[in-house]
Amino acid sequence: MILDDIAAYAEQRVKYAEKKRPLEDVRRSALELPKGTFPFTRRIGQAGLSFICEVKKASPSRGMISEDFPYVHIAREYEESGADCISCLTEPKWFLGSDDIFEEIRKAVSIPLLRKDFIVSSYQLYESKCMGADAILLICALLSDEILKKYLQTCRTLGLSALVEAHDADEIRKAAAAGAEMIGVNNRDLKDFSVDTGNAGKLAENIPGGSLFVAESGIMSAEDVKTMREAGADAVLIGEAMMRAADKKAEMEKMRSAVR
Repeated sequence: MILDDIAAYAEQRVKYAEKKRPLEDVRRSALELPKGTFPFTRRIGQAGLSFICEVKKASPSRGMISEDFPYVHIAREYEESGADCISCLTEPKWFLGSDDIFEEIRKAVSIPLLRKDFIVSSYQLYESKCMGADAILLICALLSDEILKKYLQTCRTLGLSALVEAHDADEIRKAAAAGAEMIGVNNRDLKDFSVDTGNAGKLAENIPGGSLFVAESGIMSAEDVKTMREAGADAVLIGEAMMRAADKKAEMEKMRSAVR
């Protein structure tokens, strides 16, 4: 499975990072920073549908998305276009992201920023805080019930929002049981990266009343946005459609007009 390969590589990356900077060092630095105020969660919880626009150069399913990839310019365009939050890939092998890209974007925009990666170690939580992240992604398929609960507690301590990603009803229950405040339902199956755009809608009824619902992946049109909102989504995460749009402001206006 692709997810297994990505997770194994993430573990290698953590081991390499720890050799350069030990866990206790990065943990201390993270805890010395001011505790975050969860702006990402607050944006997603505001009235109306929130838009999370993603910065990514490539993906395993779509290959190269942006050859030249002026990522700072793209992030600024998203902010100017009215995006509520930005998601930035930092996975380097399959998505061609990096921590440096994230940190440069962090300096360039003021809206909440999600570090999107494959979290397999608490090291990455403290690292994300030090990088200036407002939120991180936790994938149910990668984490045991106990570890997920532990990571969510660490996020609360740091003031980091956590978007907990699920793909089926069992994973939604797992996320809810761990105390997730935001549950992202992925239309993409991370086992083979196939997309079923109806998945989030079909699973919407499983989202508990106290959790925010984010629809992820495969959202390519205003009609898709409307469908997700009608299914009860509080936010949509849009990647490829926004990345490929020549006029991002016009594309965002088109997407927003579907839910006015």
